[in-house]
Amino acid sequence: MVSPKTALVLSAGGMFGAYQAGAWKALAGWFRPDVVIGASVGALNGWAIASGARPEELIREWLDPELRACARLRPTWKGALDSRPLEARIRRLWTRYQPQTEIGVVAVDLLRLEPRLFRNQDIGWRHLLASCAVLTGYPQVLLDGRLYSDGGLLGALPLWAAAEMGATRVVAIHALPKMPSFALRTALRAIRAFARHRAVPPDLEVLTIAPPRPLGPLRHAVFWGRQAVERWIEQGQRDAQASLPAS
Repeated sequence: MVSPKTALVLSAGGMFGAYQAGAWKALAGWFRPDVVIGASVGALNGWAIASGARPEELIREWLDPELRACARLRPTWKGALDSRPLEARIRRLWTRYQPQTEIGVVAVDLLRLEPRLFRNQDIGWRHLLASCAVLTGYPQVLLDGRLYSDGGLLGALPLWAAAEMGATRVVAIHALPKMPSFALRTALRAIRAFARHRAVPPDLEVLTIAPPRPLGPLRHAVFWGRQAVERWIEQGQRDAQASLPAS
């Protein structure tokens, strides 16, 4: 008899990804996922978690003031933000950590307008970069002759990917249950209306940890601020603890 496979699924969310670090601090002593899946910033957190990074290590990454440079304005025809600090950080993360657990990273094929799941040894640092390539923010990333964009573009929480990797149960940390901008929500709805979506099996067992309201305005999801990051880490830990089954 095959044992049930449990996935940890981490959403997109920009700087709100600090919420996931706090939630993981509460969850790490409760369970070990069989597979970790992430989209956008969730892919970066997921890479570290799948590599066995301690919650304190992940939190230190989020408290690093050098994150401020990842949202430095440098408008070009490719995007409004300077991608070099983000690229350097992702290369360091990819080199420093090596997954010990199955991992999946989601990016969006722009031509086909459909999500793509990359797995395990197929994931290089450019796949992580592609998953974080926010449309109009960072340059889109060419992989094997195809152009890829942010993994959260067509859906912030890729539950479908957990099923594709054989999971029957999911613990999801959703840092962006609602986009904190009406204009952006409207634009995303228009894009998603033409997209190819992946269905989530109705029998997939899902426990979702998410803030009850948006963590802040859109600018807070883009620009790093220590006080906000500390607040989100604390809230993520608190919300995750509240979601755990009673012992």
